[in-house]
Parts: sequence; structure tokens; C-alpha cells
Amino acid sequence: MSDFDNPDIDDRLKYFTYKPVNVAPEISLAVYFIVGSILVWQMVRHRSQRWVAILPGTAFSEALGYVFRTVCVYNTTFGMYVAMMLFLLVPPNALALVNYKAVGKIMRDSRAQPRWFWLKPGFVNWFYFGSDVFSICMQGAGGGMLTGTNTQDAGRVIVLVGLIVQLFFFACYLATAFYVWWRPEYTVHVSPSDVSHASAKRRVMLAVTLTTGILYLRSIYRIAEFADGYGGKIYSSEWAFYVFDTILIFIAFIVYIVFFIGRNFPRGTEVTRAPSVGYELQQRPADSSQLLVSKDHPV
Repeated sequence: MSDFDNPDIDDRLKYFTYKPVNVAPEISLAVYFIVGSILVWQMVRHRSQRWVAILPGTAFSEALGYVFRTVCVYNTTFGMYVAMMLFLLVPPNALALVNYKAVGKIMRDSRAQPRWFWLKPGFVNWFYFGSDVFSICMQGAGGGMLTGTNTQDAGRVIVLVGLIVQLFFFACYLATAFYVWWRPEYTVHVSPSDVSHASAKRRVMLAVTLTTGILYLRSIYRIAEFADGYGGKIYSSEWAFYVFDTILIFIAFIVYIVFFIGRNFPRGTEVTRAPSVGYELQQRPADSSQLLVSKDHPV
């Protein structure tokens, strides 16, 4: 008889292999709810484009995951455990979508002429977006299978493949992001709080590269966890989950709040030609002395 079928074993030990601590999930719930609320306030204040809403949406999804974990502390059921797994495993991957979208919009709005097809805005947007959605779907499907007695091995393999695929595309994206950061023809909108075009670009690129690096570290932890297997040393270490998942993702959100990229992607901005480095984004409408290139419709 397996542990899952043994009625004499505490349900928490069946699913977690340990008894999860109290207080920690409640604190995490409150912290992520506050983070989501701050990001909503920043979006409203800076009139950010709609795709930036992925940031607070992810924070609230994390908070919901800790709601399910709090319930599991007192009464672990199959349904609650699956919900907790999905809401804590999958949503952080959506942060990568924000980074992909930010760099893609910089490339498109700058109107630079890339040398290679993999630097074309359309390719960058859809290639990385598609890879992240593919990875999210694999991790979601595998995460659901992990709780089944007969599907644990298959679920672990699916999640591992999804995480490894994600790591590969993270590395490719970081190379693209550093290229965009290095090349002067790629520029971003200058918000009122930016002192120059260079500082505006530095703010956005710091945010996307630092958070992608954090997501990379978190994925390495997840790969090690699932490779170690259910009941392994990493899976059975609750402190590792809070350090390499909860705290790492929280640090990523702090970066997003401090270097809030929504201020550099406001609704209704226009793309105008700059005299020296190609194209710049201005908050004010282009006057008669500037060449209006295109209207950046909010997404």
C-alpha cells in the first residue's frame, strides 16, 4: 500500500512529506497582496499600458497560492494541494512575459533596422511569448499530474522538460536584452522622473535583466527539486521552498516596484525621430519641427 492510500498517515505527510509550518504562508499571502496593490497604484498613477497589468496579476495569483497553502497547513486535501501547486509553480513564469513584451516594444518603437531576423520586433515578441506559454502549459500539466499516484513520474518529467526549455529561452532572451541595452539606436520613453534618455533606458533594462536573472535562479532550484523527485531532500526541505521560491520572487517584485517599467510605457505615447541616436519616445505630442513616425497604440 502506498502512502497516498494509507489512511493512518497524516494527509500533510502524504503530499508534502513534512508538516508545513504555520504563519509563514499567512505572511507570504499578506506580502504578495500588498505588492500587487502597490503595482496597481503605480499603474494607475503612470497610466501604464494594459500589458503591464501582468505584474499585479501575478502578485495576486501568488497571494492566492498562499491562501491554498494556509488551508493545507490545517487540512490538506487533494484539491487544495493541486490548487496550491499550480498557483505557486506557474504564475511567476508570467513575469517573463512582461520582460519579453518590454524589450519587444523597445525594439518596435525605436524603428531600428536589425541585421538579423532574430532581432526583428515581431520575431522577438512571438518567439519568446510562445516559448513561455509553452513552458507554462507544460509545468501546469505536469504539476497537476504530480499529485496522482500513477502519474507522478510522468508529471515530474513533464515539469522538468518545461523548466529546462524555459532556462534555454531565458538565456537567449538575456543575450537579446543586453544587445538592446548596448545599442544606442534602441531607446525608450522618457518619463517625468527620468533625467535623460540614458537613465530611462537604464531603468527599464535593469528591471528586465535583473528579474530575468532571478527567474533563472528560481528555475534552477525548481529543476533540482523535481530532478530529486517526490520525497527527495530538496522537495522535503520547506526552508528551501521559502528561500528559493517565495523570497526570490518577492525580490523580483521589489525590483519591478523600484524600477517600475510602467512609467516608461504609458498609454498614448508617440514615437518621434531623435537627432542623434535614431528614435526617441516623447510624452508630449510631436511638434511641427519633429517627424512623426507612428502612433503607439496601447495594448
